[in-house]
Amino acid sequence: MRVLVTGGSGRLGQFTISELLNHGHEAVNADRVAPANPRAPKEAREARYIQTDLSDVGQVAGAMSGCDAVIHLGAIAAPYHHADEVVFKNNVLSTFSVLQAASLLGVKKAAFASSISALGTAYAPVPFAPAYAPVDEEIPLLNHDCYGLSKEVDERTGQMFARRFDMQVLALRFHWVAYEEEVPPRVKEVEADPMFDNWWRLLWGWVDVRDAAQICRLSVETEGLGFEAFNCTAADTISTVPTEELIKTYAPQVDLRASIAGFDSAFSIAKARRLLGYDPMHTWRT
Repeated sequence: MRVLVTGGSGRLGQFTISELLNHGHEAVNADRVAPANPRAPKEAREARYIQTDLSDVGQVAGAMSGCDAVIHLGAIAAPYHHADEVVFKNNVLSTFSVLQAASLLGVKKAAFASSISALGTAYAPVPFAPAYAPVDEEIPLLNHDCYGLSKEVDERTGQMFARRFDMQVLALRFHWVAYEEEVPPRVKEVEADPMFDNWWRLLWGWVDVRDAAQICRLSVETEGLGFEAFNCTAADTISTVPTEELIKTYAPQVDLRASIAGFDSAFSIAKARRLLGYDPMHTWRT
């Protein structure tokens, strides 16, 4: 299968390209900048690259020509360094353009990077936590910021394309996508202060970049779905304190609707396991 990866020069994009190549697929990188990250796998940096304005349907369609699926990862990744309207316009328009190009070319499989931020908790000016845990994909989206709103609109856009064009469109709600070496320092910060950087509102979640790449690959290998959203997290937290104890102590407003064993993530990945075969393999605990 030939797969277009938009934002393929980025952190997750490079590992996704490597994951695709290592599982027998072809990969094309569509991005505004060429890959230059020295931490990225060598084979990903050497994959075919097409400089692409992701807001331009024609340019995206040109890059997508001959592809069987698309994984859309190109976006402004946080609300801090651009004006609100720039973040919103860039993210929403690029997702529309990618799905529009796919529909015009008859490409029936698409996945895109949504975010746990779509829940509204990550960047809200007044911090709050998810209403309940384990957090599943049915939790209400309560956004107070332009980035989270852009991801919510992206998901609605994906739903429309899935309905109108009988496409499989999967929204991947990534938590903090981390390199292996980035996690231990964060663990130490959270160990010293579980409230560090308001991490309680994210329920101490994360995902290794290699597992995030795995779910990207699985999302285009899977058959027979329409629109679906999936939590994409590690199987555990970034804390040395058991998860239920963390929530009861530092986020008591969160309704514990089911037992969470040991250090298991407060975000349910049961749906991704069931429908995609997702099996996160990496943990900082080893």
